[in-house]
Amino acid sequence: MIVVDTSIIAYLYLSGKRSHQAEQLFSLDPHWCAPVLWRSEFRSVLSQYLRKNLLTIEDVWLILEQAEDMIGDNEYEVPSAQIMQMVNSSRCAAYDCEFVALASYLGVPLITADKKLLREFPKIAKSLDSC
Repeated sequence: MIVVDTSIIAYLYLSGKRSHQAEQLFSLDPHWCAPVLWRSEFRSVLSQYLRKNLLTIEDVWLILEQAEDMIGDNEYEVPSAQIMQMVNSSRCAAYDCEFVALASYLGVPLITADKKLLREFPKIAKSLDSC
């Protein structure tokens, strides 16, 4: 089991230079977890692709359905106190700290491509490149 941030989920479903790495990670550990926040962030990413006509609305619906099925019951509400404790000990935004707090709570790594998270939380955050 691992916690993944929204960028890793996006790499898995949106073709790009890091897609292969995300696919390899998924084949190594398909039990991905995330805070409920991932849905809003992922919809925001997909909205950019939609507005730039890189995806159709039908593509977006299909990708959302597949991603939501993949995460399934592995979504978690993260207590505000835990998130704010991470915020207080770092320079990261609260929404980024949700992923860190979840990984810490579950006792598993957070896989991310976010350099600030990797720098601020080296014991919890692991690079997609290191997987």
